[in-house]
Amino acid sequence: MFRRLLSLLLIVWALGFVWFATFLPQPVVEPVRTDGVVALTGGGGRIPHALNVVEKGRARRLLVSGVDREVRPREFAVEYEVPERLMACCVTLGYDAVDTRSNAIETMRWIRENKLRSIRLVTTDWHMRRAALDLEAEAPDSLIIIKDAVPSTPSLRILFIEYNKLVARTVAWMIGW
Repeated sequence: MFRRLLSLLLIVWALGFVWFATFLPQPVVEPVRTDGVVALTGGGGRIPHALNVVEKGRARRLLVSGVDREVRPREFAVEYEVPERLMACCVTLGYDAVDTRSNAIETMRWIRENKLRSIRLVTTDWHMRRAALDLEAEAPDSLIIIKDAVPSTPSLRILFIEYNKLVARTVAWMIGW
């Protein structure tokens, strides 16, 4: 009986991995407007994409979550060619997050402070499911979350690691951790 259960779990895990790797989340089909946009640091293209959303007027505010404490706003603005007016009015650098779960906590604090009702979550396609899971776990049901994945070409290694993190996080969420 134990071997059958273990075999079934292995088959479910393997089929889940195939689904995860084959059907990565996609970018938003524009135009979509939200009150704010959140970019999670850690992957190429995330921050430029989120800045573009704000520059095009599809969101009023931007939180960049998980910024290294050594990065100053001026350095950020130079690195990403952010106009001074945009930095002053619309861009918040979040220094508190160190992982995906703390990204969600930092994001919810920013959403509450700014009284936002809808946000666009920007992260890499392979990271979107876990980032959204953590954010949805922290968010009230009334918050509208639009998932806007940045396309990438992840290695099998990245997909394998991220899938297992998602499985572990899902199990932890289901048991109340």
